[in-house]
Amino acid sequence: MLKEARDSIDLWAYERLAREQGHRLIAGIDEAGRGPLAGPVVAAAVILPPDKDVEGVFDSKQLTAEQRDVCFDLIQSVAEYIGVGIIGHKEIDRINILQATYRAMHMAVRNLGARPDLCLVDGLPIKSFRYRHESIVDGDCKSISIAAASIIAKVTRDRIMREYDKKYPKYGFANHKGYSTPEHRECLLKHGPCAIHRKSFAPVAEELYLLWERQDPISDGKGKTALSDT
Repeated sequence: MLKEARDSIDLWAYERLAREQGHRLIAGIDEAGRGPLAGPVVAAAVILPPDKDVEGVFDSKQLTAEQRDVCFDLIQSVAEYIGVGIIGHKEIDRINILQATYRAMHMAVRNLGARPDLCLVDGLPIKSFRYRHESIVDGDCKSISIAAASIIAKVTRDRIMREYDKKYPKYGFANHKGYSTPEHRECLLKHGPCAIHRKSFAPVAEELYLLWERQDPISDGKGKTALSDT
């Protein structure tokens, strides 16, 4: 089913049109981690060589974890440039998730190692974006460059969350990656927020308020207090 969906779309159409218009370095940009209650938001920018065979690369949300890992390695081996931007939970709370996402995207482009002639960005238009760009709704299943960026961002963030799982083992971050799943919400109710939870997000803020009302310490997942963001 996935292969049929992928094969029915010309994933190189946007890149090919951009090159016909004179653009050589075309970067696809996407993010992962905008919705979770914990951890960073990660953006990636990827520039692929023209019409390079990247079999299997598609919207990361439609791939299994194993397929994403295979595609991640493939993209790393064939891409001309890859840049990643990571904005942590403290910055997300300080400037809000939308601005943090844009900041991560800018960081990803700066970390490419080359200035793109055109950026293809997943989602709605970004007025504040500093680079020449075209926004494509559902771009991760329409543009090969954006699809590649979605995989780099997703796999990078998932690996970060698996590392956090070792530090905060009671929260199940390796399973839900910080998203608001029933498992995660149950852990929040049981243990309260830990240091990497986004305190500005409603479910986390509610638990912080309840803990404050009870004058209980905030658990770090190991039976200690975690009142700071360190």
